[in-house]
Amino acid sequence: MFNWAKQTLANVVGTEEPIYGPSAIKSVAEDAKTTPYTELTRDDLKWAAMDSTCVETQTFYFMADSGHLAFAQVIYSNVAGIRTTCQFNSKVFYTDGSKPLWSSTPLSHVEFSEDKSNFYAKDCALELSEDGKTYTIKSMNDPHAIVNLQITRVAPGFVAGKDGKTLFGTDLSHPWGSMRHAFWPRCVTEGSIMTKDGPIDFKGKGFFSHALQGMKPHHAAARWNFINFQGPTYSAILMEFTTPPSYGTTVVTVGGLAKDDEIITAGCDCSAKHLKTKQDSENDWPEPTDIRFTWSGTTKDGKAVEASLDCSLGDRVDRIDVMAEVPGFVKNIVAAAAGTKPYIYQFYPHNIPTELKLKIGDQEITEKGRVFSEATFISATE
Repeated sequence: MFNWAKQTLANVVGTEEPIYGPSAIKSVAEDAKTTPYTELTRDDLKWAAMDSTCVETQTFYFMADSGHLAFAQVIYSNVAGIRTTCQFNSKVFYTDGSKPLWSSTPLSHVEFSEDKSNFYAKDCALELSEDGKTYTIKSMNDPHAIVNLQITRVAPGFVAGKDGKTLFGTDLSHPWGSMRHAFWPRCVTEGSIMTKDGPIDFKGKGFFSHALQGMKPHHAAARWNFINFQGPTYSAILMEFTTPPSYGTTVVTVGGLAKDDEIITAGCDCSAKHLKTKQDSENDWPEPTDIRFTWSGTTKDGKAVEASLDCSLGDRVDRIDVMAEVPGFVKNIVAAAAGTKPYIYQFYPHNIPTELKLKIGDQEITEKGRVFSEATFISATE
């Protein structure tokens, strides 16, 4: 009875969940044992726009040939089917170490195309081409960051397993929550973001992530690690989350390697490990300074693949207090009730090229490229 009451309260206000243990999660890694990954079709990129609690995002990353980095993102958020909000975010990271240009604006008059592939709001449009290979992202919501960008996939997109989904619930045939990521690992980009100092050209390389958390985000994940490596020929991406103890502190990792117009390998046989950390004096989180990412798998023709990337992160380019926008008294209630204090650490060590080491069959390859990485801490994992 107490667990039921605790779960009901958790569903409504987001408080901490009871301990269900690892049996209440089915990781996408289970599917990936037999089907490591599935290439995406245009239909796989439709917005779910669920009418129950969810956070759905489409995020586009741009690594300009000039050295600048940016992302543009649409967030669709539904709280218990009561209130739906949408937000357009963009962020520009400069190469001179100056403060990133952050823009976040609420969207109104939201609608989707009939096939749910395109997203529209007042002064904002996110459209997928008929051939399913190019997104156009436009926003005039913030005069300090007018976005007009295009991203075209070079290598195919993928999900891990058959459908990319990790399921949550005590009856996994009727799950109460889910997590899904779909990726375009290697893209080319063009267009610009107009700032008060003029336009920034984002011709270069890119990466796209479509994420759906079909439950409260801090119930699904306590920690996240993310890497986006783009080199002249190769791309390597990885997204990892660790559940809270309520789901057995389970680690779910999805990643992939691409070369030009093909996927080398993708799936769940990959990892992120913080090699060195330093304590953040403001919140006690162990901020990483060095991380190792690894990938394993096989090519379509059966060759063994191993890859690793040791990344010295240098100084963070930003640290985001996720709840900074929330009124103080609400923040204190949520932190006390749910034990959450979410912070995102962002790294873009652009001064030092990072090396991706690959072994494909007997062939060993080393390629230098650029990295964007995030480490997110939400709640304790013990």
